[in-house]
Amino acid sequence: MQKLNLTQSLRQNLSPQQIQFIKLLQIPTAELQTRIEEELEINPALEEGKEDETYSEEETSEYEETVDSADDENFDEVEDISLEEYANYDDAGGYKMQGDGPSGDEEDRDMPIAMSESLMDNLMDQLGFLKLDERQLVIGKQLVGSIDNDGYIRRELEAIVNDLAFLQNIDTNLDEVEDILKKIQTFEPAGIAARDLQECLDLQLQRRPQNDKITKIARKVILLTFEEFKKKHFTKIQKKLGVTDEELKEAFDVILKLTPKPGGFTSSYAKTQYITPDFIVKEINGKLEVSLNSRNAPELKISRSYAEMIDSYEKSEKKDRKMKQTVTFVKQKLDAAKWFIDAIRQRQETLLKTMNAIVDYQKPFFLSGDEGRLKPMILKDIAEIINMDISTVSRVANSKAVQTDLGIYQLKYFFSESISTDTGEEVSSKEVKHVIKNIIDDEDKRKPLSDEKIEKLLKIRGYNIARRTVAKYREQMGMPVARLRKKL
Repeated sequence: MQKLNLTQSLRQNLSPQQIQFIKLLQIPTAELQTRIEEELEINPALEEGKEDETYSEEETSEYEETVDSADDENFDEVEDISLEEYANYDDAGGYKMQGDGPSGDEEDRDMPIAMSESLMDNLMDQLGFLKLDERQLVIGKQLVGSIDNDGYIRRELEAIVNDLAFLQNIDTNLDEVEDILKKIQTFEPAGIAARDLQECLDLQLQRRPQNDKITKIARKVILLTFEEFKKKHFTKIQKKLGVTDEELKEAFDVILKLTPKPGGFTSSYAKTQYITPDFIVKEINGKLEVSLNSRNAPELKISRSYAEMIDSYEKSEKKDRKMKQTVTFVKQKLDAAKWFIDAIRQRQETLLKTMNAIVDYQKPFFLSGDEGRLKPMILKDIAEIINMDISTVSRVANSKAVQTDLGIYQLKYFFSESISTDTGEEVSSKEVKHVIKNIIDDEDKRKPLSDEKIEKLLKIRGYNIARRTVAKYREQMGMPVARLRKKL
């Protein structure tokens, strides 16, 4: 037997404006311009530039009341664009696109596209300079295609031989494939197409003068004592190779300058990433002033021509269904433009409000640049100050950066957990990391300190943290374990 139940529930739904604001709030400045350009392209009622002085804000918002009473009125032509022309204009593709479509005597013009040659393209070009027959060229292309992003061939050559047999119908053997591989390994960048790190480093050393004594020692270190090299067992290496401390030190200096990932970190192919700051903080006469990057504050306005379309509705004596559909569409675009402009303004206000709170909270750091003066700060602290939700602060802090007199910092840098000292004082984990870094920088590199010894030194200074926390902070700062920090 079926039963009908009536239940009540309270739900909170986000309006389209709120969703739009949330999306705009979390994107960084570098992406904001792209987002604005997309909106300008899809919404003809939105334009760049300042609002006309002769066109007040009251006039901009009057169109809403006008449309509500538009059922029994018609349209008239307005300057620039008329509703009748707009309603009968079917070529949507030409509207608000690049150049608004070509004119009668205007030819299509190709837009230049920035091109960059990939590592794979460059290797294929170099392969073309080898004097290979058609069969060898296919093998060479198979090998180049097997190179990964780091510049290595990690597949076994036997597997590549099988690929050539089944996919290319070429019967070959390991000797022939390896012979062509040796030729590819002479390509730029040095170390390319190596099968492991040991071979990669040796390929780079082979480019150095082979009659140089230190180069010879460096190659012996890689070829004969690679396991000891990885573990930095200097005494065992010296005993095996019979070299002095100074010779081994010079050889290590040469090896450490080599590239472990020739495909990913070569200057010719690496992509340079630039940080675009969202905020600018300047110290002026002992006071900190916060401002937005100018790209965060674009000048946008509602198209006057489209707002006048609605105004002309009252004065028009003409009325039909198509015109009513058109005015509805125009109103939607005007609404969307107004919402977008409001969302951008709200974004600016929220960004500034949040950044001002962060600067006030971390004022000692911004004035001194001393990392040890960073106070413990979590998202909740800022959320309570600006009276906003934690999720809002999180969206502001995510992927945002600030330019200061001390340099450019990610906003996440200023947030850290708190740690108690012997005196009961709460200090930032940033401060503890700073102390750990100083301890490691000042240690004797011939006898680097273990995490346990660093823990004891921290406790002497009043920081009560566990050894595993020392290890976690050390790893977060990209510092290796004591064994790998050892130097001659």
